[in-house]
Amino acid sequence: MPKNIFTRGHSRLNRTHKIALAGAGTLGAAAIAAAAIPGGGHTTTDEAAPAAKVAYSTKQIQDVHAGVTGQLAGASQKAAAAKKAADAKEAAEKKAAAKKAAAKKKAAEKAAKARAAKKAASRSATRTVVKKSYTNNLDGWIREALDIMDAKNIPGSYHGLHKNIIRESSGNPKAINDWDINAINGVPSKGLLQVIPPTFAAYHVKGTSWNIYDPVANITAAANYAADKYGTIDNVNSAY
Repeated sequence: MPKNIFTRGHSRLNRTHKIALAGAGTLGAAAIAAAAIPGGGHTTTDEAAPAAKVAYSTKQIQDVHAGVTGQLAGASQKAAAAKKAADAKEAAEKKAAAKKAAAKKKAAEKAAKARAAKKAASRSATRTVVKKSYTNNLDGWIREALDIMDAKNIPGSYHGLHKNIIRESSGNPKAINDWDINAINGVPSKGLLQVIPPTFAAYHVKGTSWNIYDPVANITAAANYAADKYGTIDNVNSAY
């Protein structure tokens, strides 16, 4: 059998032989590629290259879903917190308004009750006023006259009235002087304090009788005259 030429006497390729073989292979490949190029000389083709497939990871989709869900949850929590705060503020305002209205109503009711109580007290006082009674004698006449004088701001005391009444008429309301100068002139003095008719008319106290012989009317008119002329009936110690 003939021996392989590559093995006879040359068991291995040296470096020069390897380079030569590599170059020959390269030239052959280039020649084949050139033969495959169309005559136009273009190396591109009119057909689009097939789109590359994009591979999606389940983990990536889950992460995106979780992120969106978290954002929505955060927005929902913020909206809920804002609504809660608004509701709380509205409730507080309503409570304050109700409290203010209640206080105002209470104050108005209190004022109304006070007015009603005052009015009732006034009516009660009017109903309970009882006319003071006096005895029908000198003591009673003087006391009634003093109350009227006090209401009319006419000065005088029980003692001042009593002493002058006793001196002038001895306590007789029908007494009349028919001998003094007044009697001579046709205007005699009359009553408990011996007052002439013109003086009685001029110093008559409103609310009393116009009868000059009425004890209380006579006393108050004489005291009113004495207050004008002498300051008070208490200063009169003789005919006046």
